[in-house]
Amino acid sequence: MRRRDLLKAVPAVATASLAAPALAQGQRPLRFIPQANLTSIDPIWTTAVITYNHAYAVYDTLYGYDGAGNIKPQMVAGHTISNDNLTWTFTLRDGLKFHDNEPVLSRDCAQSIRRWGSRDSFGQHLMRYINEITPLDDKRFEVRLKRPCPQLLFGFGGRQSFIMPERIAQRPGTEQITDATGSGPFRFLKDEWVSGARAAYARFDGYVPRQEPPAFFAGGKVAKFERIEWTIQPDPATAAAALQKGETDWLEQPLIDLCPMLAKSPGVYTKIIDPGGWLMFMVLNNLNPPFDNPKVRQAVLMALDQQTFADAGVGDQKNLEIIPTGLFAPTMPMSNTAGMEALTKPRDIAGAKKLIAESGYKGEPAMIMSPSDQPVLAQMSQVAAELFKSIGLNVDLQSMDWGSVVTRRASQKPLDQGGWGAFITVMSPLTAANPGSMLPLRGNGTKGWFGWPTDPQLEEMREAWFDAPTLAEQKAIAEKIQAHYFERVPFLLLCRMQQPMAFRSDIVDVVNASFPMFWGVRRA
Repeated sequence: MRRRDLLKAVPAVATASLAAPALAQGQRPLRFIPQANLTSIDPIWTTAVITYNHAYAVYDTLYGYDGAGNIKPQMVAGHTISNDNLTWTFTLRDGLKFHDNEPVLSRDCAQSIRRWGSRDSFGQHLMRYINEITPLDDKRFEVRLKRPCPQLLFGFGGRQSFIMPERIAQRPGTEQITDATGSGPFRFLKDEWVSGARAAYARFDGYVPRQEPPAFFAGGKVAKFERIEWTIQPDPATAAAALQKGETDWLEQPLIDLCPMLAKSPGVYTKIIDPGGWLMFMVLNNLNPPFDNPKVRQAVLMALDQQTFADAGVGDQKNLEIIPTGLFAPTMPMSNTAGMEALTKPRDIAGAKKLIAESGYKGEPAMIMSPSDQPVLAQMSQVAAELFKSIGLNVDLQSMDWGSVVTRRASQKPLDQGGWGAFITVMSPLTAANPGSMLPLRGNGTKGWFGWPTDPQLEEMREAWFDAPTLAEQKAIAEKIQAHYFERVPFLLLCRMQQPMAFRSDIVDVVNASFPMFWGVRRA
């Protein structure tokens, strides 16, 4: 099904409507339609964007990225560094409480860092620098390093290093937590959570915000709504109609083709909250045929046309596309053009077919998990299927909801035992900021993020980037890494696109960030 055919099946304004939400005591709740179903509440166990939406509401972080390249104190009052740069002492600010009204203590922070560092790709690397994390008293803890670590604060402030109670953070990062007790501005109302239908949050009156304006993940997180209600609505036209009718306030990911109509609708406006552009990329399972074969991956790159994926995503709204695109977000310092001729030179279908034949490909299924409740990802999956077929791969396109994709992608089993071959997902500009934060840009095999490529040379360059003390040295290494990426092709860069959000006109002061931030926003 082509992109326009898909849209013909969905009327511009659906007649179905969402059930009217309950009102919070004394105030209408903020009614929000997220981009996918919330299936996991553990932001350490999964990297699903929908779980990050949830996590930023209920958890806080030691530091926060401010959107202008700075990492600022958030839960901490500040820190000191020893003369040899090997001992960092952090002091928590006053008034920090968890949602069970227990104080946030240094031991909670220490254990949360350990759990995050066991799972997050950036955190895993930082843990190689860390000798030990030691609580000194209730409000102070030390991080003692084996060698200087220039990227330590970026890890704590830009990589979802959420602070949990010690009792919860003691669970291994490979196991999901079921208790969402945090210390952020909102409490998760677990009793109201029905996966596939709804979720709800209540303002945590015990939260003490910083006395600063909000900025991206940093600053004062002032909750101006008593209650937030999420309604899961996979049909984009029904979601758009609910916004037009005033049945919901905030639509996280309206269908791109409906954005012009929504922008002209009375009482509605659209806004891009992160100008860096979301990277659309295809994860390739480097463990299973056919994508375990480097020649197959190189053949796909030889034929890949980023414009076709951009067209699938934004259609005629060319102002929303960013192509050609390399690894790192164009708004970030590591962005470069090394190796880009692999994407900008003429596409070579015949050459790709020849390379497939030389690879020894035996007709194994190129299985694609296509999320039925994510229209843009589903259409891009169709484009990818046509690309694979054009170079001689045997395509198996399987439609499933995004929650099922998130669950299945964790399997490292062969395809015939519940494994998978490929799927398309998105990466925020901040996640695509540098070689350390970029989730799939690893070479540590089964210890890494989904796809699990093994590439010792990439790991060496990545480690050198972490060690590099100056911005110029970091940028030079980032160029080498991008050139190496185009040789190895561990995953596929499809395009970058801007994704507007849509709001009722009385919803104002939305914080610009990579994810929906529920603090600061208010009803005018």
